[in-house]
Amino acid sequence: MTQAPSWQSLPLFEQTARWFERAHAALLGELPCRQGCSHCCVGIFPVTVLDQQVIQLGLSTLSDSHRNRIVETAAAQITDLTAAVPQLLTNRFVDHWSEQECEQVIDQCSTWPCPALESDGGCAIYQFRPLVCRSMGIPSEDDDHVNGACAVQTSIPLIRLSKALREEEDRLAVLEADELEALRHQQGEEGEEMLLPFAFILEASSQAISA
Repeated sequence: MTQAPSWQSLPLFEQTARWFERAHAALLGELPCRQGCSHCCVGIFPVTVLDQQVIQLGLSTLSDSHRNRIVETAAAQITDLTAAVPQLLTNRFVDHWSEQECEQVIDQCSTWPCPALESDGGCAIYQFRPLVCRSMGIPSEDDDHVNGACAVQTSIPLIRLSKALREEEDRLAVLEADELEALRHQQGEEGEEMLLPFAFILEASSQAISA
């Protein structure tokens, strides 16, 4: 029996980062993703309760003043979100929203920077960034077409990833789903996904902000 690579025993978030590195190398330097490029750090998007755990861990590593500045940005965004979408006052999860509902809110907040985005384009919690941030930049494939991951990629050639890398991407998605299910069962969470600003504020705190 073939033995799995040693990196597959790493935590999910680290495995995803390793997958991105291998996929990036396989694309022969064609990705425009570089340090300081923050195009994908502007605009909100759903993250999971797994991501929230990692974000909270990252916040705990910062100085009080740095952490408070990030949390205040997230709190202000939550105030605007709950004013525009009152249902978020009672349920922060968006698992059961329709695609249209989710896209409408995302479009309304398309100019909002991630609370952790620094003035130099860096990420204040880079080592603790969400899963979607760790894989963002790799082109997607749909019906045999390769699509750029962001608007920046529309001006460069896109190379198809190997079958092995795509299979590894699928394996990571299954692993994420399993870990989410285990966490929900353990903590009794009502859902799995929330809009990005909520991940920077624990549920009790977000309810107090919205009150």
